Amino acid sequence: MKITTKQRKIYRVRNNLKKVSTKGRFRLSVSRSSKNISAQIIDDKKNITILSASSKDKSIKSLNKKNKTELSQVVAENLAKKALEKKITRIYFDRGFYKYHGRVKTFAETLRKNGMEF
Repeated sequence: MKITTKQRKIYRVRNNLKKVSTKGRFRLSVSRSSKNISAQIIDDKKNITILSASSKDKSIKSLNKKNKTELSQVVAENLAKKALEKKITRIYFDRGFYKYHGRVKTFAETLRKNGMEF
C-alpha cells in the first residue's frame, strides 16, 4: 500500500517523538482546519487521551473571536489551564504535518507563556 506525502510527514514527526518519550512526559497533538483548531494531550504508553481542547467547545464559541489566531490563543490558554489542574507541565509538541508557523506557532507560544514546557 502506498503512503501519501501527508501521511509520511505525520509518521515521521510522531515516530521521532515516540522514540524519545519518557514516563513523565505526554504528547500534545495539534490539528487545525480552515476554521477551527483542536489539541489533545495523549499518553502513548497507555494509548489514551488525557485532555482535549477545541475551538468548537461551547465556552470558547461564545467568545465570538473574529481572528483565527486569537481563537488559537484562547484554546491554548484553556488547554494549559486544564493541564495545570491535572499537574501536567512537561509535554512533547506534536505538530503533525503542519509547519511551525502561523496559528500552530501562536498556539505553542501561548502554551509556553501559561506554564507548559516542551
